Order: sequence, then structure tokens, then C-alpha cells
Amino acid sequence: MKRRHNDTVLSNNIDEKSIFRVLMYSTKEYDRLSFDTKLKYLKQPENYEINYTHQRLSNDSVKQANGYTCICIFVNDDGSREILEKLKQIGIKLILLRCAGFNNVDLKAAEEFHIEIGYVPSYSPNAVAEHAVALVMTLNRHVHHAYNRVRNGDFRLDGLVGFDMYGKTVGVLGRLFNDIKMDILFPI
Repeated sequence: MKRRHNDTVLSNNIDEKSIFRVLMYSTKEYDRLSFDTKLKYLKQPENYEINYTHQRLSNDSVKQANGYTCICIFVNDDGSREILEKLKQIGIKLILLRCAGFNNVDLKAAEEFHIEIGYVPSYSPNAVAEHAVALVMTLNRHVHHAYNRVRNGDFRLDGLVGFDMYGKTVGVLGRLFNDIKMDILFPI
């Protein structure tokens, strides 16, 4: 596995004597594990501090960002003008989103308040495509129904038989179905 990191944005915002402090809102345990692991790979990990809260960014929780340089938010956090103004007042200079969407952030207000915004340009296209294939297979073979039946001790096959997908045509954009020898209407 190649180790890749991009700490350019972070390194441009700190000097050698300061600590770049990040408060991560709406944190799940997998976020904490992932970020704590990746923190070790930064050029100077001692210059960075990440703290976590399970709370969403809101009027009630915005004060927690006091003393931080940056916050990291997720899809349901409030990035409205009102919140951004409060973040500006307490010194937030950078908001990072752990998602591809940024519709929850008022970009005009962020620009007005000189708060930089960073977001994920896209999710793993392979993971998304693989998940789509898994869902198609699940629906075709009724795996979701079979799972529930087996949990109840019901091993009948009635209504669970799917159809052979080999050689069928699917109407989706993408390439992954090529690997299972299916024709694609609009290949990329």
C-alpha cells in the first residue's frame, strides 16, 4: 500500500512554533481511528492536534471551536452564514469537509469572512461502483429476503430464485460490469 498524504494546506497555515489545532465535529469511532492513524504520517505530527466531538456543528456547539485554527465537518453539520460568522469571530480560518458535498456550507459567506473551505473531490469511484454491483446482485438473488428467512429458521427457496445475469445488458454508466461480461449501454 502506498502512503499518500497532502499536508500542503496545513503546512502553509502554521509556523514551526505553533500547533495546528483541528476540532472534528460529528465524529464516529471510524473517523477517530482513521485520522489518528494518518496523523502519524505527517511530516511533523507534533505540530498537529486533532480533537473530536460527536456533536454536530450547530448554534449550540459552535463555541467548542474556540481556540482552534480549523474545524472538520460532515454532511449534517451547519455551515450557514450565522455559524460561519461565529466561527470567524473565534478565529477559525479553515473548514474541511469529510464529504464530497458542500451544500451545507454558505460559500459566499465563507469567502466574505475569509474562511477557506476544503472538501473531498469525490468518493472512491471503485468502492461506489462495487457497492452498486453488490446491490444489484443482492436484489437479483434476493439475498436480503433470504437473510431474514434464515434468521427465522425458514429455508424455503420460494420467491428467492433470481435470474442468470451473464450476457445481460445493464443501463448504467460505468465499467465495472464489464468484468462480469455484461454489455453496458453507455460505457465510459
